Amino acid sequence: MVRIAIRWLVSSAALLFAVTALTFVLASLAPGSAVRAVLGANTSVTPQQCAQVKHQLGLDEPLPLQYWHWLYNLLHGSLGTDLFSGQPVTAALGTRIDASLSLIVATIVVSGLADVTVGTVSAVRGGVTGRILDTLTVFGFALPSFWLALILIEVLAVRVRLFPTTGYVALDSDPGQWLRGIVLPVLTLSAGTTAAIARQTRDSMLQVFGRDFITALRSRGLPLRVIVWKHALRNAAIPVVTTLGVVFIGLLGGTVLVEQVFAIPGLGEAAVTATTNHDLAMIEGIAFYFAILVVVVNLLVDISYAVLNPKVRVAV
Repeated sequence: MVRIAIRWLVSSAALLFAVTALTFVLASLAPGSAVRAVLGANTSVTPQQCAQVKHQLGLDEPLPLQYWHWLYNLLHGSLGTDLFSGQPVTAALGTRIDASLSLIVATIVVSGLADVTVGTVSAVRGGVTGRILDTLTVFGFALPSFWLALILIEVLAVRVRLFPTTGYVALDSDPGQWLRGIVLPVLTLSAGTTAAIARQTRDSMLQVFGRDFITALRSRGLPLRVIVWKHALRNAAIPVVTTLGVVFIGLLGGTVLVEQVFAIPGLGEAAVTATTNHDLAMIEGIAFYFAILVVVVNLLVDISYAVLNPKVRVAV
């Protein structure tokens, strides 16, 4: 167990270093200038003023030295300061991560429950039912997210007025409004995950149904629902859990568009604003938060492997 923990810590540290270093380089190469963003589009700005602001922001230093300063501050618990609000990046992102996690976790729960059920029914029933479910899952995957978001807003928010068109209310502030506010974004995000999870569940269940122990359970007269939910699904769960982990990580990028459409103040919306303003400290902070989430999800997936299959614990 100690060896596992050490290996996980080393790989996580390497991932965080690689992601933050690559983000730092790519952000510095992006078009635009933080100096111009701070000073505005005023054409009367002198080169001396630009040089002064550049020095204040530490942008006149070599890029490796800038990254070293950022890394040093990180090791001391600081992600820098937002160029425009003057807030520490941790404080600025702390008010946004709740919105993004609400969307992502709710999407995973909804997609996981619905798509595992769909995939299981498709594997068990087969025939016309299986083909219909397969068609629906692929159709959901093919829908453009931005188009689906606009259709949902038009139908369920503007015409029927069941849900708010835009905005976000924190869970601890008003649970009812929080739930109403995330329904449309979650439906939008869930449509794109349907095919992957449902199809993986179906394929895994079909493989398990072909094994000898399923035939033995059927010969003993066990009800089909008991065989499916107690025995087959557990043995088919590891590939499904892997897919859920991949989908979770993919949703980190998927929330960028959805948060823009629904005006949700999350990490994705902050990433777009920070990139537009060339706010390097904020971009680095968001990349660091995303990398932390990836590390945590990978850990949870590995733990799930060990829980679902004792052979994994022995192998590790």
